[in-house]
Amino acid sequence: MTPYVADPVYLNGQFMPLAEAGVSPLDRGFLYGDGVYELIPVYSRQAFRLDEHLTRLQATLDGIKLTNPLDHDGWKAVIQKLIAAAPWDDQSIYLQVTRGADNKRDHAFPPASVAPTVFAFAGPLVTSTAEIRATGVAAITVTDQRWARCDLKVISLLANILARQQAVEEGCAEALLIRDGYLKEGAASNIFVVKNGVLLAPPKTQLMLPGITYDLVLELAECHGQPLEVREISEMELRSADEVWMTSSTKEILAITTLDGTPVGTGRPGPYGEQMFQWYQDFKNTVMRKG
Repeated sequence: MTPYVADPVYLNGQFMPLAEAGVSPLDRGFLYGDGVYELIPVYSRQAFRLDEHLTRLQATLDGIKLTNPLDHDGWKAVIQKLIAAAPWDDQSIYLQVTRGADNKRDHAFPPASVAPTVFAFAGPLVTSTAEIRATGVAAITVTDQRWARCDLKVISLLANILARQQAVEEGCAEALLIRDGYLKEGAASNIFVVKNGVLLAPPKTQLMLPGITYDLVLELAECHGQPLEVREISEMELRSADEVWMTSSTKEILAITTLDGTPVGTGRPGPYGEQMFQWYQDFKNTVMRKG
């Protein structure tokens, strides 16, 4: 066990200490990044929207032509055991499936007899502090250099990693990805924009990962009567926005108050983001924590 990974972990049908878990160096996840993953937030030991996460996992597996090694009930049993064994009430469950380890390195898929590698663990769910939320964070924009199936949650994340690292090296929290003049998402988050009281969200396409938190923000906006448009957002609209937010299970609703060194709006978290954050917290406490 480490401060970030609880014992036991799950590997290929067995629960074991992290220190005893091992994978072949010929595993295709190691050689090629040939695999998928899923992250599931857990509140008060209740997995949030587990069915939706497992549906997204299945969609990604289908997208890369990899058979799901477990059915819904099998995944739920693994996840529940990891949750119960971990020391934290709020957790993040990580699931990963690769195409397994053949006896050679070959780009083509291995024979059907090669079993996928299945790995899962629980870690603490760490959200943004009140101090960070009070000031917001800085972000940069970068050209989106990823492939054309960004809707698949695959482990080959090098383009995202390079974008996020560029942000870190420039003292920023996130990199916003621009493709053909339009905002797609962040390197590790979804992005929302507010202009003239209207919440703008990029549409779900193959060029954006459909986040579970993204879906919840849209639901909360509709439930509370927040004017909303789901459509393409131009780079010009992004740069002239009154508010910009990043969202994820760990960031929740976090204001981006500086973009490429220029203040967003007033340069402080805005009222619409503050209201959405409160709606999100109310929903978390009344629904997410109840299971």
